[in-house]
Amino acid sequence: MDQNTKISSRKKFLLWGATLLSAVTVFKFIPEKKKEKNPTVKMLGQDGKLVEVDIEKLIHGRVNKINDEQLKNWVTKK
Repeated sequence: MDQNTKISSRKKFLLWGATLLSAVTVFKFIPEKKKEKNPTVKMLGQDGKLVEVDIEKLIHGRVNKINDEQLKNWVTKK
């Protein structure tokens, strides 16, 4: 009688283990919702370093162009 309960206990343990393993694999295949990252543009800063700027922050439709003097003095020398 004692041996019969050991076998029953072992079967329950294996059944719970198989159930847990299958549940873990099912949750692994469920895709997670990822936050959408705002698109960015890489630009050169005033000090010559590369920075990323959100596209939303940029002013669209701006037509102002720099002249030659502004281009020559764009990067300040220390």
